[in-house]
Amino acid sequence: MNAMIDSGATKDFIDQGFCSKYNIRTTQAKTTREVYLADGQPSAMGPITHTAKVPMDISSHRELATFQVAKLANLEVILGMPWLKQHSPRIDWGVGKIIFESEGCMTWCLKESLTVYAIPEDEAREENLTVEFGATQSKKDQRIQVRLLDPQAKLLTRGLAKAAGQDLYANEERTIPARGQEVVTTGISITPPQGTYGRIAPRSGMAVKHQISVNAGVIDSDYTSEIKVVLANMSKQDYQIQKGDRITQLIAEKIVESDC
Repeated sequence: MNAMIDSGATKDFIDQGFCSKYNIRTTQAKTTREVYLADGQPSAMGPITHTAKVPMDISSHRELATFQVAKLANLEVILGMPWLKQHSPRIDWGVGKIIFESEGCMTWCLKESLTVYAIPEDEAREENLTVEFGATQSKKDQRIQVRLLDPQAKLLTRGLAKAAGQDLYANEERTIPARGQEVVTTGISITPPQGTYGRIAPRSGMAVKHQISVNAGVIDSDYTSEIKVVLANMSKQDYQIQKGDRITQLIAEKIVESDC
């Protein structure tokens, strides 16, 4: 799992999506808590409504850790001050070396002193095959959060600074038959900003030049699986999609959630 030690975090956190993916049991917290950034603004990580107790191994260092369940932007676990105070590891930040040698660790977590090394970020991403794009955001930050499900998939890009949509890329080769349609994978999943849903819209160039349109273009805010695009070919010729091609655009649109 992709974890970070953060002495600026006042709690230990685990990603909500990570818990859901691996069926990690969560417990309703007694009170709902907001998470605040250093500037005092509420963070998109919160609010915290659940906790989770998870067996965690760092090499031969074993413990039962208690986490606050949050929406982490680019990590699966943040080990904050509670964890640091409990284990008091000796850390060489320059080389990413962590030594567990406190009395508590030697009594409860280890049989002998242990040294472990941090894994480079790129290697951690490759091992996990999932990573969310972007930093921890405040509620005022309306960026779409993206999770790579395939390390070779491409993230969303915006062609122009004020463009309404962001480009989605094909993660496979696919032929769209004349007068037919095909489903094309993207290798990513998203979390739209709060109060929005994702709309998949055609790219103007493909629509005008090749008569390629999009069917089934709504991504609900609670949909966490891979985005797959239904491309429809209204021309009389087959159309070839290459891996890495821009195929559609994703637009975050506001939605009013109310019962009829």
